[in-house]
Order: sequence, then structure tokens, then C-alpha cells
Amino acid sequence: MHAQIHLPHAPSIPGLRFRPFRGESDYPLMAAAVALSAEADQVERVTTVEDIAETYAHLQNCNPAQDMIFAEIEGEVIGYSRLWWHAEDGEGPYLYSFIGFLVPAWRRKGIGTAILRWIETRARAIAQDHPAERPKYFQGFVTQSETGLAALFAKEGYTITRVSYEMVRPTLDDLPQFPLPEGVEVRPVLPEHYRAIWEASNEAFQDHWGFFPPTEADYQEWLNDKNLFQPDLWQIAWDVETNQIAGQVRTFIAHALNEKYGRKRGYTEFISVRRPWRKRGLARALIALSLQTQKAHGMTESMLGVDSENLSGATRIYEACGFRVVKRNAIYRKDLVK
Repeated sequence: MHAQIHLPHAPSIPGLRFRPFRGESDYPLMAAAVALSAEADQVERVTTVEDIAETYAHLQNCNPAQDMIFAEIEGEVIGYSRLWWHAEDGEGPYLYSFIGFLVPAWRRKGIGTAILRWIETRARAIAQDHPAERPKYFQGFVTQSETGLAALFAKEGYTITRVSYEMVRPTLDDLPQFPLPEGVEVRPVLPEHYRAIWEASNEAFQDHWGFFPPTEADYQEWLNDKNLFQPDLWQIAWDVETNQIAGQVRTFIAHALNEKYGRKRGYTEFISVRRPWRKRGLARALIALSLQTQKAHGMTESMLGVDSENLSGATRIYEACGFRVVKRNAIYRKDLVK
């Protein structure tokens, strides 16, 4: 007899059961739930069994045996949710983040609400071991088209904390030409550069909203991320005199997404400039080089994501490089203590 999870707020639906994670045998069931949810919500996503296996091999601050819940109807998985936590740097808050997927045929029946409340209860239990004086929030991410999830969050007392933009450059014709600042050059990426690239990026992002210190496990996961780790496409700027990394754009091509949606899109992402080299036009120059690289690899458009309240004025820089906002997504939070 398989273990079950009792949810006091669960709706009365014949055959509805909740259970914990059962290991690798759940991966195909999870991938199917993700695919059906993405299609219903108009979210562009490709998640394979291999992607899930890679993610679950590097989980941090998450015990899937305790921090996951699956919903079944007559033994068939119709959705699941997973919880994890992390603490922002310094005296910042503890965040109890979660993802969840529910196939469209079983939405608006109270199942999502029951799962969310279970996640919150589990998060409160975890939070008992964290410093009492630190702020604590439940946190979820909602894309612009996930209107049902946004409504659920609003009903359960969540509010929008931050908005991010998805921006697209619909053509790679007429690319901008922005010269590199004097004393800076872009070099081919070698394996001995990986650690320095990683550390320079983290340093540049440490003053951005929501930053939390990465771990060695994060670094190892980054090195092994076959979807994002494409160093042959990167633009890494070095200061010629000091031999330090000044800035970077870690370009990548999401081949599976391109194949599914019938397009040739590159991604101008992980854009950062370290403090001593800011306000000199380096970001624009690296973005221009990234776009040229994408075009050289057969791409016809490019995309990036940005925090709408970025203090460096990133949105204006990206607009100057031909990008336009196409989607607005939101981070929702709710105070765990109240």
C-alpha cells in the first residue's frame, strides 16, 4: 500500500488522492503534467525527463520525500508541487519558494487551493528551524498568461512584489554597432576561465534585488547545465591592464524550444558589468557582439529577461539595442508569519 497525504482542505472528488514523491519513476509523470499545464497556460516550456533528472540531482534546501506532493485521480497523476527555501544575503528574508502544475481538466475544483495550503503548512514547519528575527515569505512566480494561478494567489492573500519583463528583438537585421571601451577586449572562453566567469557574474549581481549567495553546488550545476552552458557563444570582456573580467553576456540557444515553436531564437542573457567598468558602454557593446554571434549561428531573433526595477537602467539599454517588452511576469509573496 502506497503512502498517502491527508489534506484537510481537499475537495470531495471521487478518486482524488494525494501522495508523496516516489522517486525517479515519477519523472515521466511530472514531465507530462508540466507539458499539459504549459500548453493550457500558453507558457513556452520544454521539460524532458532528462531535464527533471538533472534538476533533481542538484536540489538544495529541498527534500523531495518531504517537500513534494502529488495529486492523483484513480491513481493517475494530475499535478504536483515542490517546495524549497533559501535565504537572501545579509539580513534579507528567508524565502519559501514553490512550483506547481495541475492539468487543465482538474482546475477550478479546489485542488490547487488544497495543494497550496499544504505547501504553506510544510514551509511553516521548515521555518521553525530558521532565525526568528528574519523576515519570512512564501514566494511564487507567475507568467503573464497564467491567469488562473494569479487568481489563486490573490485569493490566498499573496501580492505582487516584483515584475520582470520578457523582451524580444524580432529581427537580427540592422544590428547595432557599439564599440568596446578602451582597454577592454573580448577573448575566447577557455575551461580555466570558468571559475573566474562565475565569480565575476556573482559579484556583479550581488547588489541586484533578490540576490542570494551561490554555493559550490550551484557552481557544479552551472557547469553541467547542458541547456545554458554554451561557452562557445559567450562574450567575456577582460580588462587588458589588470587581466580581470570586466563584464559578460552568456549567450545561449534553446534548441528544444526552437524546434517546438518553429523559430530560430537566441538568448542574450546573464548580462553583467562589474562596478569599476560600469557607465562606459560595455554592456551595449557586449550585447551587440552577442547579437552578431546569434546571427552567425543562424538565429533570426533574440530574447532576454530583465527586472523591471533594475537600478542600472537595463531596460533602456536593451531598448537601445532593439529589444521590446512582449510579456510581463510577476513574483508573488505572502508573509509567512502573519
